[in-house]
Amino acid sequence: MNKKPSLEKELQQREILMKDEQTNAWFYEDHITAIVNRARKEGAFDDLEGLGKPLKLDEDLTYNPEKRLHKVMKDNNILPSWVKLGQEIDVLKEELKTYTVEFNIKKTVETINQKVFQYNLTCPPSAQRMKINLEDVINK
Repeated sequence: MNKKPSLEKELQQREILMKDEQTNAWFYEDHITAIVNRARKEGAFDDLEGLGKPLKLDEDLTYNPEKRLHKVMKDNNILPSWVKLGQEIDVLKEELKTYTVEFNIKKTVETINQKVFQYNLTCPPSAQRMKINLEDVINK
């Protein structure tokens, strides 16, 4: 019996065991949560609005997290990495049409195919692209 109160006091001192003031029940709180809660009580998060560039949010959207994410990204000129990579691939394909030297064609096709591989790893399945066949480009 004596061990339980002493263990309880030791856990309270370490701020691992916390008492809920509303239910009067004891609960476990990890160290990180304790630090964050202590900082919140001290007002460390009160003035965060002034830091950084605020995002433009449209509160009139219906609850659709994916749609909201895409709209916020678009409004703040943020592109997913796979979209940027797709734009790079399109530019390289246009450059490829102007090349006449076989060495340049081979190097560009290799670069495009590497970028297509990276693109396909990060894009949605419906947006995947095909690699370029070197023989098809040389024969044109």
